[in-house]
Amino acid sequence: MKKIALAAAVSVAASAAFAGGYSEPMMEPEIIVEDTSSSAGGILVPLLALILIAAAVAD
Repeated sequence: MKKIALAAAVSVAASAAFAGGYSEPMMEPEIIVEDTSSSAGGILVPLLALILIAAAVAD
């Protein structure tokens, strides 16, 4: 009789443990920030403008 009571208790506990079913864990997406810097350091545009102005003045 004890074995039947123990089996009934285990089956009730097992069915309650799986009552919610399986749900996928929620994971936050990783945010990756990359620094964008040019190798010219912001001098490329003024340098090109200076060359164009010098070419215009030379003509």
